Amino acid sequence: MSAKQQFCTFALGESLVGVEVMRVQEILRFQEMTPVPLAHPVVRGLINLRGQIVTALDLRRRLDLPPRSADAHPTNVVVRAEGGAVAFLVDEIGDVVEVDDSTFERPPETLGGIARHLIVGAHKLRNRLLLVLDTDRAANLRDDGRDERAA
Repeated sequence: MSAKQQFCTFALGESLVGVEVMRVQEILRFQEMTPVPLAHPVVRGLINLRGQIVTALDLRRRLDLPPRSADAHPTNVVVRAEGGAVAFLVDEIGDVVEVDDSTFERPPETLGGIARHLIVGAHKLRNRLLLVLDTDRAANLRDDGRDERAA
């Protein structure tokens, strides 16, 4: 008997990406952000979440995807990561899906660059592939995908 997992899904370009539903704190519409001078290029700014300051990271930039159009406002997926709450900026929020562990596979060979390091695997859904994002690695901007032991 296989175990089941639930993922909160969202779109990034043509890809369907998911994070474990238990890691999601909340989902917010686009929020005005305070810019952070000299910050990592992935940091889009800071948002005030009922008195809690949360860093907003652009997942398109994090995964080396083309930028979203200037008139498109991202959605905030606030997740609990190792260092605290972080808002991932995504194109569009999807559904919560439940998948069977038996459908889990290694990341697709077509993934390259940092995405290969941040996507831990995939689940085959009926019409799409669900890419599973490692929340902690994606939130850790010092984690650039290189194996420190190999250096």
